[in-house]
Amino acid sequence: MTISYNWLCDYLPDNLTVKPNPELLSRILTSVGLEVETLTPYESVKGLYKGLVIGEVLSCEPHPDADKLKVTRVNTGRPGPLQIVCGAPNVAVGQKVIVATAGTTIYPETGQPLTIKAARIRGVESQGMLCAEDEIGLGRSHAGIFVLPGNLKPGSLLADFLKPSSDHVYEIGLTPNHMDAMNHVGVAREICAFFSNQEKKDFKVKMPVSPHFSTDNQSLPVTVKIENRKSCARYSGISIAGIQIRDSPAWMQEKLRAIGIRPINNVVDITNFVLHEMGQPLHAYDASAIKGYKIIVKNLAAGTTFITLDGRERKLDADDLMICDSESPLCIAGVFGGAGSGITNSSKSLFLESAWFDPSSIRKTSFRHGLRTDAAVHFEKGMDISGTVPALKRAAALIREYAGGEIASDIIDVYPETFPKDQILLKYHYLKKLSGKNYHSVTVKNILLSLGFDILREGLDDLLVAPPYHKPDIQLPADIVEEIMRIDGYDNIEIPSAITISPSVETERDAEAMREKIAGFLSGTGFNEMLTNSISNSAYYNSGELETAVKMINNLSTELNIMRPSLLETGLESISWNLNRKISGIRFFEFGKTYKVQQVGRYQEQNHCCLFLTGEPQPQNWKGKTQAPDFFYLKGICERILELVGVRGTPAYIAHPKLSVAMEVVHGKYSLLYLGQVNNSLLGQFGIRQPVYYADLNWDNLLMLASQRSLEFTELPRQIPVNRDLALIVEKSLPFESVERVLQKIGLEKLQQVQLFDIFESEKLGKDKKSFAISFTFLDPEKTLTDNEIDGMMNRIMKTAESELKAEIRK
Repeated sequence: MTISYNWLCDYLPDNLTVKPNPELLSRILTSVGLEVETLTPYESVKGLYKGLVIGEVLSCEPHPDADKLKVTRVNTGRPGPLQIVCGAPNVAVGQKVIVATAGTTIYPETGQPLTIKAARIRGVESQGMLCAEDEIGLGRSHAGIFVLPGNLKPGSLLADFLKPSSDHVYEIGLTPNHMDAMNHVGVAREICAFFSNQEKKDFKVKMPVSPHFSTDNQSLPVTVKIENRKSCARYSGISIAGIQIRDSPAWMQEKLRAIGIRPINNVVDITNFVLHEMGQPLHAYDASAIKGYKIIVKNLAAGTTFITLDGRERKLDADDLMICDSESPLCIAGVFGGAGSGITNSSKSLFLESAWFDPSSIRKTSFRHGLRTDAAVHFEKGMDISGTVPALKRAAALIREYAGGEIASDIIDVYPETFPKDQILLKYHYLKKLSGKNYHSVTVKNILLSLGFDILREGLDDLLVAPPYHKPDIQLPADIVEEIMRIDGYDNIEIPSAITISPSVETERDAEAMREKIAGFLSGTGFNEMLTNSISNSAYYNSGELETAVKMINNLSTELNIMRPSLLETGLESISWNLNRKISGIRFFEFGKTYKVQQVGRYQEQNHCCLFLTGEPQPQNWKGKTQAPDFFYLKGICERILELVGVRGTPAYIAHPKLSVAMEVVHGKYSLLYLGQVNNSLLGQFGIRQPVYYADLNWDNLLMLASQRSLEFTELPRQIPVNRDLALIVEKSLPFESVERVLQKIGLEKLQQVQLFDIFESEKLGKDKKSFAISFTFLDPEKTLTDNEIDGMMNRIMKTAESELKAEIRK
């Protein structure tokens, strides 16, 4: 929320002991829960014309060495005139002009600031500069110097004549429960409550003074009918005839510009002004566009087309609340106007709307159509239903004052069922329990009164109150405690000398310890942990995934519309972002969840640990070239993770829709992980042009199996392991995985490890042949193995290889 300091001060009472400066006000706002994120100086014109003076041209002669330049003598109020070389074609004797003397910094409409220096131009000394309007940010014209009215005094400051304004602008990070502070009057109310409590006085907001409101005639009556009373609980309106569309007053334009709103015309600016002053969205219709002079608030059939102010045709949903006349829709209620009913430069009469719409209905419609307007943002937070008529009167009076015309109808106020105020009972012992402070009952009462609460009953140990309509979020006693604490000041709560707490019991200690163990291993291997968004773009996923995907109802944007069914795509987004910034050697891992629909109303969340590899691990150096990681490198990392978890699995190559080379590791009926190289077609969606290797570990299954394993401790062997090597010539298409499986079937208890250390291919071995060089490690923990025992086991290995693998033993 953007708040102007000058604008805010218009509503602060004159009898404050000390008028708060911008910095003090910033601290006060933060202390009452309206956190000021930034405090920024604002200038209506950059530099505020500092150093620029008004001068009078005394003489104007041709430059002796340049046809297009002139040498002028200018009176700037100093003892002697300044000699200034000027290239403007319109400079003439007697003109009052804008002079930037030496040392003055000017701020052009475009470009960088420029500090004027005395200089020689084509041999003639120039002691300043005569300015065009674009050179000082006054306008865009560069046709010549800017000529001022002739009655101005030479030497006077330009700022005194043009009167640029300065301000300070607050960006307040409002929490969703503070809709009452989405306007200047609401923020002023919070400040008055703060000072009332601090100084023990009753400070009230200085409400805006409008001209006397009265109806001029009944020449333009409009009837209003509400068909959907749930979505529109109150609708107020008024007609104004004989208006003239022109610019709004300068003071209003300055206030709007300070908070980042571009002035358009008097009517539009007044509706924006009242919105940010009082917090009530208004909408102005061209009265001549209202067929039958009837306003009907209702829903239309799904699929009805409607052209909005931006010229786009939109298909309506059955839940979209619409403002209609007797024939057709005029406006998407509380969100956006229609192309045919808005105010134009030729409008002569208008109908002004001020209503209360259901917050959830407005929010759904706003996101459904991608229309995040100021009005929609205010309505979806919940509006003050009692503020429709006061805001309407304020805007109508301003329109009559600055757009002319007459109030051509009585105020129409359709309010079928008056909203009752909630009644909340606050017990003082509950206040002390929640806040940690023993508040005096008078302090509690005064704070609540200053915020607009009604005191319904005062008891010895409790207080019955009714929250004001501008605080619809107040529904529980805890909400009232919060109001009291923030106005009194959180810093005023003493820190107790002792804190009593109940000891917590860790329920997922083993799971967290395992996660830290694997994260530590991966970090030590050169991986970096990342955290990506659980909300993703449905365009990334295939139709099978989208069938069971969890779709967002009120998505923040069209690109973030589902809960991710896979971590691969969100990880590729991060890889693409880093590659585009010339970051190579990417090794990422992420612990995250995927989501899918099991059945209507039931959802499944699954934990994963995913690894990503791409690019050179490190720059080349004098020792030699580095080798980029590949599928087998990633497979080794995954094998080591399984060892650390304490789970064994069986690998097998599989077909995977997103991976060109893929392997899955299973343990019984449980899938532990799959890994492979990402398809080029999927990489192309993210603009990635190099191989990416990916592994997805089913973290839930790994933790479940790890919890079932039993830990066994054995004595370290006293014997020395024995290594034997063997070279097998096999078919070129035979993977080493098949060799491992065959060797495991032999069942040699003393065979501790089988390690492939070389693969050799040559035509000398035979057509379509290759050689595996394998190291075997044998160990008997009880005694030293003899050569005969080792030879016996090696013979069994060789015979099995020859018979089952059709291998040839290289001698």
